Amino acid sequence: MNQRQPHYEVYTDGACKGNPGPGGWAAVVIAPNGPTTPLSGKEPNTTNNRMELMAALRALESLPKGAPVALFSDSAYLINTMTKGWKRGANLDLWGRLDALAKDRQIQWSWVPGHAGVPGNEFVNALAEYETGARKNRPRPEEFLPKNKGGQMPPDQLTHLDAQGRARQVDVGGKEVTQRESVAKGSVTMKSETLRLMLQGELEKGDALGVARLAGVMGAKLTPQLIPLCHPIPLDQVTVELEPDEKTSTIHITATARATARTGVEMEALVAVTTAALTLYDMAKAVDREMRIQNVRLVSKRGGKSGAIVLE
Repeated sequence: MNQRQPHYEVYTDGACKGNPGPGGWAAVVIAPNGPTTPLSGKEPNTTNNRMELMAALRALESLPKGAPVALFSDSAYLINTMTKGWKRGANLDLWGRLDALAKDRQIQWSWVPGHAGVPGNEFVNALAEYETGARKNRPRPEEFLPKNKGGQMPPDQLTHLDAQGRARQVDVGGKEVTQRESVAKGSVTMKSETLRLMLQGELEKGDALGVARLAGVMGAKLTPQLIPLCHPIPLDQVTVELEPDEKTSTIHITATARATARTGVEMEALVAVTTAALTLYDMAKAVDREMRIQNVRLVSKRGGKSGAIVLE
């Protein structure tokens, strides 16, 4: 889709109290040179991910076949599954309906950061929360969407850019302090003999597993020094688990980061996994140059206004 041609601008969001629990979905469809149409609904017992899919599904159902659409969502589950082929292990009924709708429309799927001042995203988030019962009053589009801009995010409201397009750190001072938890995973695949040496502590550099666990914890604590725009967060706990799989000659790494803070700890968990994996590689590279660090990803996050997001 050519972004310069007239297109429908769509924002979608889902929410759930308890996950599973009472859920709500919301969308706003902004027609080219036309009206702004809010859509929403609720279900008594559902999940956050199902509500995210339902919001996109209902929005696309409202649009004609062949329509050019720019769809924005803060759900990595939705956007990355549609654009990066993330595995579909659940909600197959909704995915099938969504695929059929997407096939007949020209869609550009875009992720936007949640709770970062994006007008369209802020509106559908509030509307989805209203459907769950978390908000008393139903929000109105005019309370959130800028006039004559159709809800499109102005350049000075991009989360990591200022009005001149320069990188900046997001101001989280207005967010509530809540308990946060993120879990990330990854793996290091190697030769079977390398794994044997590692498990028996016979590598020349010593106890690779023990060193990798400590390196992962240290990496998490150093995240804001490695990733320029990350906030320094007082971590409550970081754990790094290493699980050997002798059938595939693989060490599976799981890192969990917890904090009581105003922003999430996804990056800390991801850096912990990556640092542990790099340490395993460094400890064993002298005997195995064919090792592979693979599939580092976030698998879940909890805390903050967006609630729980479970990707695996």
